[in-house]
Amino acid sequence: MELIALLINFILHIDQHLVEIIQNYGTWTYLILFLIIFSETGFVVTPFLPGDSLLFAIGALGAKGALDFNAAIVLLILAAVGGNTLNYFIGKTIGHKILAMRNSRIIKKEYLNKTHAFYQKHGGKAIILSRFVPIIRTFAPFVAGLGKMSFTRYSVYNVIGGVSWVCLFMFSGYFIGNIEEVKNNFTYVIFAIIFVSLLPTIVPYLQSKRRR
Repeated sequence: MELIALLINFILHIDQHLVEIIQNYGTWTYLILFLIIFSETGFVVTPFLPGDSLLFAIGALGAKGALDFNAAIVLLILAAVGGNTLNYFIGKTIGHKILAMRNSRIIKKEYLNKTHAFYQKHGGKAIILSRFVPIIRTFAPFVAGLGKMSFTRYSVYNVIGGVSWVCLFMFSGYFIGNIEEVKNNFTYVIFAIIFVSLLPTIVPYLQSKRRR
């Protein structure tokens, strides 16, 4: 529970914590940010790591000159694309073995089912669209690998999705993250980002409950 509380605190006050990380680790901050984005997209066991909110906060700090915006955006695009590529191969090579494990706690089946439903609705474009949906973002490449999607076809969607995702949130943070009203209410902005990101999964869930 303490770890969960720390994670929630980090996400809700991510701008303050990022400033502390930059002050304490300097250039190593880029490696830390790379590893967070790479892990959030690369491993099915880490969907809880910050993604959208982290990119937005990085963009806002880049606009202030706290870090090199250009270096960060290139590095994090590589992290996003590389993480999804690793996740694809994990699904392709050992995905069935993981699913076959009795009482496996490595992945949550409910997340897997939601991702399957997302694929059924959006087809191959799900690789791109899933980038903007927390949790499904982490499971989409795993499911693509598990379903033996062509790596060439997957890679095209992966690159488009990775570039779009990182650029959208980092440039949003760059241009509006330092507006006075946004800076003074950064926690509420993070709440809004999380809420909007979750809408694609919340709405279908509510609709299915209403139909039942």
